[in-house]
Amino acid sequence: MNEFQVEVYQNEYLPQGAAEVNAIVTVTATGGDAGPTSSGQVTDEPAAEVIIVDCSGSMDWPSTKLAAAKQATAAAIDALRDGVLFAVIAGTHTASVVFPYEGGLARADAESRKAAKFALKRLVADGGTAMGEWLRLASRLFAGRASGLRHAILLTDGRNEHEPPEKLARILEKVTGEFVCDCRGVGTDWEVGELRRISETMLGSVDIVAEPAGLEADFKAMTAASMGKKLADVALRLWTPQGATVKFVKQVEPTLLDLTARRTESGPRSGDYPTGSWGSESRDYHVCIQVAPAAVGDKMLAGRVSLVSAGGDQLGSRGQVLAVWTDDTVLSTKISPEVAHYTGQAELAAAIEEGLQAQRSGDVETATAKLGRAVALAHESGHEDTAKLLANVVDVVDPVHGTIRLKRGVSAVDAMTLESRSQVTKRVGRAAGSSEEAD
Repeated sequence: MNEFQVEVYQNEYLPQGAAEVNAIVTVTATGGDAGPTSSGQVTDEPAAEVIIVDCSGSMDWPSTKLAAAKQATAAAIDALRDGVLFAVIAGTHTASVVFPYEGGLARADAESRKAAKFALKRLVADGGTAMGEWLRLASRLFAGRASGLRHAILLTDGRNEHEPPEKLARILEKVTGEFVCDCRGVGTDWEVGELRRISETMLGSVDIVAEPAGLEADFKAMTAASMGKKLADVALRLWTPQGATVKFVKQVEPTLLDLTARRTESGPRSGDYPTGSWGSESRDYHVCIQVAPAAVGDKMLAGRVSLVSAGGDQLGSRGQVLAVWTDDTVLSTKISPEVAHYTGQAELAAAIEEGLQAQRSGDVETATAKLGRAVALAHESGHEDTAKLLANVVDVVDPVHGTIRLKRGVSAVDAMTLESRSQVTKRVGRAAGSSEEAD
């Protein structure tokens, strides 16, 4: 059974009259082999994996795309643990199960893997793109599996052109919480925003695979990561006192993901925020709570954070978010380095998104200002990966001050790679003893 350790990083000191409390909550999971069911008992229900392959007509332009997708899917099937339930979906303007032949899910073993890879030979590129239908069929395959890990991979090379946006939105709303979905776009004819909407709703990831030859390694890595998860449907539970209001709860590492609107009430002054599936890993969350201002010298528990299973059982330790009012400006004006760092990471992602949008629309002044700010923030936070991606779309004159020149003729691959990975964050460096330990 996974155990979760919760640590809180904040400056709890507030000036007189202040009402906003910010904290970074670090959650670290160390894993066993199974997680608790809603009754608190350990379950050995096998994981389930569904691979969705775009088979629209554009996957044959060039033909290497579909061939690489087949090879990548075969590699993912090989990476499944024995006993894992799996299926392969072919996605066009409709969706169909390619394997197992009778539908449903097959149990991974030598025989089923061989049969599945043989079935991949029947995939042909023809038809349109309707991602909502693909997700709906995946939902049907996962149906009835209230516990156990449920993960999907969605690969596409194009836009969702054969169903209206409202239909995709309705299907996403219906399937939210049923499984985690990682999305990949191959080539440059798909939309980052479209796949990000799916991946964020399904608590997954989005990335570009610029060349078809890169699909196999990427599918192997995604499947290996999925097989490393041990516990599904974990929620972050936040309790706040009477009169307090939760302004937001956001995952800020390893990627940015706003969970605020995903809250479900779990008790008096308590709400749960979905975090998806966990293996042995660590993530950071930014919690912001509005409280009633108090007098100098007063101290209050502004929030209590824990991780819970699908059945509401607490998993490991709890963390406390505190508020102490003081007239000592040295204490109250000190900014928590963790809060400052992740506020900057959020600004970095926004600057990249707004800068690229301005660049696409021909607004050179805004693009230069926003992407220049992104360069400065990436340099300041030591986010070398993002700095390298930015250098592919702008000429950096002074990284400290964010002085840049826009490049002419930026490739679609470079722009889409920067946009796809703009939400990936870098963890803040921490000095020993900088946390508020949970009790």
